[in-house]
Amino acid sequence: LCGSSQTSNLNFCFGLSFGFVIAFLIASFTTIRTPLVLTQYSSNFIRSSSLAVTNPPSRNTSLNYDKLMHDELNKKIGKVREIQFNDVHMHHDDDRVAKNLSKTVRILCWIMTGPQNLDTKAIHVKKTWGKRCNVLLFFSSVTNKTFPTIGLNVSEGRGHLTAKTMLAFRYVFKHYFDKADWFMKADDDTYVIVENLRYFLSSHSPKEPVYFGHHFKTIVKQGYYSGGAGYVLSKEALRRFAEGSNNKQMCREDGGAEDAEIGHCMQNLGVRTENTTDKLGRSRFHCFDPETHIFGGYPDWYYQYDANGAKKGTESISDYAISFHYVPPNKMYALEFYIYHLRPYGIETGHQDLNNPHPKINTPRPKV
Repeated sequence: LCGSSQTSNLNFCFGLSFGFVIAFLIASFTTIRTPLVLTQYSSNFIRSSSLAVTNPPSRNTSLNYDKLMHDELNKKIGKVREIQFNDVHMHHDDDRVAKNLSKTVRILCWIMTGPQNLDTKAIHVKKTWGKRCNVLLFFSSVTNKTFPTIGLNVSEGRGHLTAKTMLAFRYVFKHYFDKADWFMKADDDTYVIVENLRYFLSSHSPKEPVYFGHHFKTIVKQGYYSGGAGYVLSKEALRRFAEGSNNKQMCREDGGAEDAEIGHCMQNLGVRTENTTDKLGRSRFHCFDPETHIFGGYPDWYYQYDANGAKKGTESISDYAISFHYVPPNKMYALEFYIYHLRPYGIETGHQDLNNPHPKINTPRPKV
């Protein structure tokens, strides 16, 4: 038909070909989202929401944004097949330094989750980065002996995350205080490169009353750390928390934004925040996914909150980055592959000295 010389047939063939091209482009755009397209989508979603306004920082701004983002991500998460990585026969990495650090910098990781998230989110933390912690615990509102999860006496829901965190840290202190030197809280959509966390912590003492994470400079006088990016308490910080957090004048028991309330609690107990950027001023803890921190697309409130200037681009992210947030299960396995399995042949990666010198700081005491 398209070989005919008649004008009507030629017009028909041209229109048919043009239609196939348009259909192909539409199908490609909707089925293969590159990181840049994902970031642009996230940016459009953020700026079209009710949070895309410039308001004075409040405890509810990031809390409401966090709910919107989790709701949006949950709509897109289906049943993700678990991927098994066999490290034994694939690589011959010299991991002696990492193994030694795992003995000298012991980290307990506890994951904030819920019964509805065990098969869609928490299991993928368990199968990927969580296995590198010295101790890995999952806290929920319901005990599940099979998974397993530790059930806390608290109602499920975002309005009770503060209570969940308070009870979880008390449980950790009671049952695991001697099993680790550092105690990290993370969400079930947080991805952590545990080896980099150990390296960062190796230049600090667990005997100091300090905690670390992605630093927000608002609401709390000394700032506080994003809950989604994960934050890490020293042994001394956890001890002070266990001894003083029952005082309601020092620490709020429930309600509010969980990470900000923990920030108030830590400050009142004399636990300080510190700079967590590397020697080149690049970020290590991240409250968004990698693409957002590379390409930008931050919500308006973030520019008021971030203590490091809300930078973007590959040169703003440490080579020894520690954590990322809003990471869906399929991206957890992708990060697992990129970080631990993909190798450029012929390049031997050496160690970098990126930790900042740790100055001697007078230890603040708790409020009386």
